[in-house]
Amino acid sequence: MNRNRQYWLMKSEPEEVSIDDALAAPDGVVAWTGVRNYQARNFMRDAMRIGDGVLFYHSGCAEPGIAGVAEVASTAYPDPTQFDASSIYHDPKSTQEQPRWMLVDVRAIRKTRLLSLFEMKADPALADMLVLRRGNRLSITPVEPAHWQRILQLLG
Repeated sequence: MNRNRQYWLMKSEPEEVSIDDALAAPDGVVAWTGVRNYQARNFMRDAMRIGDGVLFYHSGCAEPGIAGVAEVASTAYPDPTQFDASSIYHDPKSTQEQPRWMLVDVRAIRKTRLLSLFEMKADPALADMLVLRRGNRLSITPVEPAHWQRILQLLG
């Protein structure tokens, strides 16, 4: 099956994993742990493929926005934090035989200037971008190819 590349915006709190942390990791690869939303999990499990583009978004910080460009580096596999009783992401209902939470590995490609949420909202070409919709709280959202291209333009 030949499928076109897809694009994603993936949010991470920089004190947990920043674009700098990802770039410093071996081969620039980090496991995207801690996702505890079923829709975001389903994107990773069912839709993401190796090589898909990722906008690395810093959230939960003073100035949220896109901080880098990355790519999906693995197929989905069980998130080990769900089995770790000492982890804030522990899920006692999840078992090794029937894991509830999946993750993908993400490879950081480059750090960019911060494309702030304010700047994104001000760009008419991005007006219907899912992450900008009122009430959207998902940590992972699909990105339309036109929005991907526009963001790369804005990042220079």
